[in-house]
Amino acid sequence: MIKFLLQNKQPIILILIHILLGFSATITPFGIIAWFYLVLISSAVYVMKEKRSIFILVSLLFYLISFELLARMARTSPFIPYELGKYLLCAGLIFGIIRSKVIGSLGAIMLVCLLPAFFVDVSGQVQQSDIIFNVLGPINVALAITFFNKKVISSLNLGSIIRLMVYPILGVLAYTFLKAPDFDEVEFSLGGNVDLSGGFGSNQVSTLFGLGTLFIFIMLINKWKFSGYFIVDALILFALSFQGLLTFSRGGMLGALLGVIVIIFFVRTSPRRLTYKYKLPKIGKYVLPGIIIAALSFIVVNEITNGLLTLRYQGETMGTLQGTKERTLYTITTGRLDIFIGDVNLWFDHFIFGVGAGASRFLRETLNGTVAHVEVSRLLAEHGFFGFIYFLILCWIGLAILKYNENPIIKGVLFAFYLVGIYTSFHAAMRTYVTPALIGLSVLIIRKPKVGATKKPKIKRSRPQLILEK
Repeated sequence: MIKFLLQNKQPIILILIHILLGFSATITPFGIIAWFYLVLISSAVYVMKEKRSIFILVSLLFYLISFELLARMARTSPFIPYELGKYLLCAGLIFGIIRSKVIGSLGAIMLVCLLPAFFVDVSGQVQQSDIIFNVLGPINVALAITFFNKKVISSLNLGSIIRLMVYPILGVLAYTFLKAPDFDEVEFSLGGNVDLSGGFGSNQVSTLFGLGTLFIFIMLINKWKFSGYFIVDALILFALSFQGLLTFSRGGMLGALLGVIVIIFFVRTSPRRLTYKYKLPKIGKYVLPGIIIAALSFIVVNEITNGLLTLRYQGETMGTLQGTKERTLYTITTGRLDIFIGDVNLWFDHFIFGVGAGASRFLRETLNGTVAHVEVSRLLAEHGFFGFIYFLILCWIGLAILKYNENPIIKGVLFAFYLVGIYTSFHAAMRTYVTPALIGLSVLIIRKPKVGATKKPKIKRSRPQLILEK
């Protein structure tokens, strides 16, 4: 099945299948469950046979973990675990590391930095579920860096992986469209909108739609036509950004904007010799249409909400508009700055070993009892100085990304993945698959596909093709 998905012979059919899966999730979980295990089981033998490249394994793994939110919406647990992305990504990365016999010093150091917090609990209230909830994300980031660091794949392989990750997001899009009430039934306010998020967490839905928006934009500017038709790709881009903005949760859409700005920066500031060498996309022809579509979606949503969307992104709340509160960083970040400061204060009190994995929410003076939303402050509070070392390594890896890929647009895409992955950890910690997956992709080395490497040369070049790097 994964081979069929990668060959992309019938892109419109594949898009419709995933939209129908989203519709079916509003009625029964068994459609998602059946499709998930059909792909997993039918692809397992192919993955085991293909040992020359990481491409097939990564494609299957990233496709399946992208069902995490749709599976939650369909209530597929326990058949598909609630935190699918964490568990499956961890298992898949360990399998890949063992099979590839990878030994990565940076990833190993990061894992060692996480160990002491398992044996510390200053609060005395931490349960095993708290440890898994908080630490498995950073573990996956370390494993992803170990497995992906300096691995070489082709640019078309990268496009194929991105395309596979978008399909389940289309299912979430279909689910929210069907579950969302009419606009005249919604009372818009200056907070996250659960109703227009399909009745689910607006922050998680916004994060996923922001990721999908960024992915479609990347495919457009690289001329990797997602559906094979520009107008269909443009409509998908509009729908993802439109629905993401309707959630009124800013994190995901601001992440997409950050990624787009980074890519444009690398394209626009590249030396002329590289511009000609790599035939970089022209801003007016390929980049500008994507920006116009996203801007149009903002204008439409702002009109629907009578200007509340603009106020929301300006950091206004009902309290600041009524004059009962002053607009500050505390109100703009909706409590995340409070959590950050509370965690840093805990670190100062427990500088070396921290308060222990999962313990910060029980001890934090600000927003006590609230789970961490800012991963860097959680690392400091719960892992102490070892968490600080972990974060320094993560920062150094970001700088190293700029060294290994000469092509400006590829360098921009990979650095955008890294920054969006880090940024996501500042508003949603590392509780989803987004941060480990993006940081893992960001440390790859991307090369042009080898001439004659495609097994099926008749497939149009406009779509990412199945290419195995030897």
